[in-house]
Amino acid sequence: MTRWTGSDQVAIVGVGNTDFGALYREKGVQRSEYDLAASAFKAALEDSTLDKEDIDGLLTCRVSGYQKMATMLGIRRPRLINNFGAAGRMSAVAVQAAIAAILTGQAETVALVYGNNGRSVGATYGGGDPKEPAGEFDARYGMTSPGAYAGLMYQRYQELNKVPDGALSTLAINNRNHAKLNPYAVMSKPLTEDEYMASRYIAEPLRLYDYCLINDGSVALILTTVEKARTLNRPLVTISATAAAADIGAYYSSPDFYYEACRQVADDVYQQAGISQSDIDCVQIYDNFTPTIFFSLEGFGFCPQGTAWDWVRDGRIGLGGELPTNTSGGHTSESYMQGWGLHAEAVRQLRGEAGERQVANCETVQYICASPITTSHILRRH
Repeated sequence: MTRWTGSDQVAIVGVGNTDFGALYREKGVQRSEYDLAASAFKAALEDSTLDKEDIDGLLTCRVSGYQKMATMLGIRRPRLINNFGAAGRMSAVAVQAAIAAILTGQAETVALVYGNNGRSVGATYGGGDPKEPAGEFDARYGMTSPGAYAGLMYQRYQELNKVPDGALSTLAINNRNHAKLNPYAVMSKPLTEDEYMASRYIAEPLRLYDYCLINDGSVALILTTVEKARTLNRPLVTISATAAAADIGAYYSSPDFYYEACRQVADDVYQQAGISQSDIDCVQIYDNFTPTIFFSLEGFGFCPQGTAWDWVRDGRIGLGGELPTNTSGGHTSESYMQGWGLHAEAVRQLRGEAGERQVANCETVQYICASPITTSHILRRH
């Protein structure tokens, strides 16, 4: 479990990303994760109004190596440099690493750069070439992908809580409703409950629309001290709290749906920020598969354990609802940037830059990732 006490000392001053929808519509194009990441870095740097010479820390994610990435970006002698793997939980872990570096003086201004060419290279996130080993997934029992484990967890959740078939449709449709208002989104066509129910199972009980997308794209964030951020004449978005707790096992599964890890992280972030769930204006939840939204809402105390499937109905998590959730369209409709796009959306909501999907009077946003490394941040507008 990680505790952090540097409340509101670090700001996110730059965000940038590619146009996920435009890239998706260009079929048959082979792209480099480095080129994609460089595009997002350029956009984030322009957004921040900083000069490249101000960047003295570089954290990369999903690209093969930091050395090539730094060379492409022209960052010659950073004080801090490291690389993170491709797992979606790493987006928040990388943000936490940047925060720690800034608070301890290892760097003043850190760029976090993520590039994903999964569609170009034919990524399947499991179940690919049968000649290839299944790795951490137990192929002997058909568990060849994270989705298979998520499906098994959700089946257990259904049995324990008497959840009817189709309860996940609320989440998939909510994501799509928000994505319709997002010019960057991959999927923007309306999704009805009938279409959801008629879609094929991928790993029963999970259907097609319960799965994250596979698409090309990139996201970059720039973090710095609040003192430096105040000199930029840009909207000030700070990180008030962040925490993590692991739930480690041999498989991508948790018998309590990461509940205990979520409760530990929730206790930490709300205490650090001096707020409660009722103070959150919108929440961005890591949703590689839709059931993780249920698990996250319950684990972080927005509703009692076992009730999220019913709690989310009737517009409660839509724009204008009690808790707008995944306002960009999430991983099932905007894009699958493994948590990075959700971080960018959190900043844009706090700046009032989300256009038609803007949450009114948005001052506090929470990011949540329920996974083997469960994480959360509280972000605020000042």
